[in-house]
Amino acid sequence: MEEGKDKMSYLYLKENQPLTAKDIDTSWKAGVPWYESAVFYHIYPLGMCGCPRENSEDSEKRKSATNILEIEKIIPHLQAMGVNAMYIGPLFESAAHGYETYDYKLVDRRLGTNEDFIHLVDRLHDAGIKVVVDGVFNHSGRGFFAFKDLREKKGNSAYKDWYCRVDFGGNSAFNDGFSYEAWHCFQELPRLNVLNPAVKDYLKDVIRFWRNEFHIDGIRLDCADVLDFNFMKELRRLANEFGPEFWLMGEVIHGDYSRWANNDTLHSVTDYEMHKGIFSGHNDHNYFEIAHSARRLFDPNGGIARGVRLYNFIENHDVDRLVEKLKNREHWKNCYTLVYTLPGVPSVYYGGEFAIRGKKENNQDYALRPQLLASDYERLAKENHEEESFIEYLGKLRNGVAALTTGKYRQLALTNRQFSFARVCDNGDVAVILMNNDDNAAEMRFAMPCAGKYIDTATGNLIDCTDGGIAVRLAGNSSAVLVLDRN
Repeated sequence: MEEGKDKMSYLYLKENQPLTAKDIDTSWKAGVPWYESAVFYHIYPLGMCGCPRENSEDSEKRKSATNILEIEKIIPHLQAMGVNAMYIGPLFESAAHGYETYDYKLVDRRLGTNEDFIHLVDRLHDAGIKVVVDGVFNHSGRGFFAFKDLREKKGNSAYKDWYCRVDFGGNSAFNDGFSYEAWHCFQELPRLNVLNPAVKDYLKDVIRFWRNEFHIDGIRLDCADVLDFNFMKELRRLANEFGPEFWLMGEVIHGDYSRWANNDTLHSVTDYEMHKGIFSGHNDHNYFEIAHSARRLFDPNGGIARGVRLYNFIENHDVDRLVEKLKNREHWKNCYTLVYTLPGVPSVYYGGEFAIRGKKENNQDYALRPQLLASDYERLAKENHEEESFIEYLGKLRNGVAALTTGKYRQLALTNRQFSFARVCDNGDVAVILMNNDDNAAEMRFAMPCAGKYIDTATGNLIDCTDGGIAVRLAGNSSAVLVLDRN
């Protein structure tokens, strides 16, 4: 397989017949919910558009920002990567970073207007790209109307029960004359009391507004791991009212993901367990870590997340960029191969396709959330063509191989430095993934899940496994994805 590295930007589903994104047959997606077969692109709009770090009514201070319509310019790039869904981070009026909401029904003035966002969603939909937005419902900002009324009227406020543990015998760091619960003790983020029916009704009305005004396709729930489960069940019932295509995904760090992702609560949650395992498993030359998580989560006979599609990622707005976390830069491609081929829904965080750098500094996230204009994309595509081409290859792979969405997970071979697994569909479609984290080439031999001839999707080479086994030489720090040739 080493001889095919120069052809890595291609996708072969038949021997020696490279396919472009337009050539790929996606008819298999009929009857599959869009959010199960999606390839996501995640942006943090306040950073991407270069907005001032603090909001202001002074338009002069916003002149350096780019309108949210800048995102429209990268739609061709997204299509080339096979992206068909976009998760847009916080975009409603807030004080600074977006997660301290002031107005849930007004697009942040640093980004533009509600009409601008409507236009953007329409253009994304025209391009076949679904739109998911951040729902920050665990807490509000101090400028939110209910908290402003509480600060002004104290115990006489009609909203004194809209927040958790309000105590008029205490005080806050802002000298409010009362204390209150805040997210992780950050008092600029007072925690909303979602057990209060009035609060729940208000937030559900917000969601209806987003759906009716902006025509969004789903919501990512911020801090879902600390939200009340009954509240999330009410949100699922509301989502069901919109139809089976409205998606709810939650931010959950660790735990039994099936508590959040099930038929009654959310459709999906962030897979932080696999996120950590992917890069540390390569850093430590320990594929056992990744394989253990895969079995725990996805094993068809007992995996705790076997019935759902978790949200797969290796970078987001809260964690260091992948190149900052890897001891060996050569493992970058292997990590993304796993994001796209393990069970779940793959996601790329903006700029990740170019392997850009970014690391938390002084406990600040600004370096993780850089300004990237359309002109920056053009420059980065030239500077980092190999990485971009690889992500395009993975996108075409994900859209063209049904087994990578609907196939059951099956481990095939495992050592510290080599790992193989399959995705097997009931209809006989099979994809086999081979991984090598060693600097040297490795001979891999194991039984295949189905006898036959397999196509190497990166080279077009045909591999004869009609005797039910495989013996291949995999280059150092590389991966391969084989699909069963059923022609």
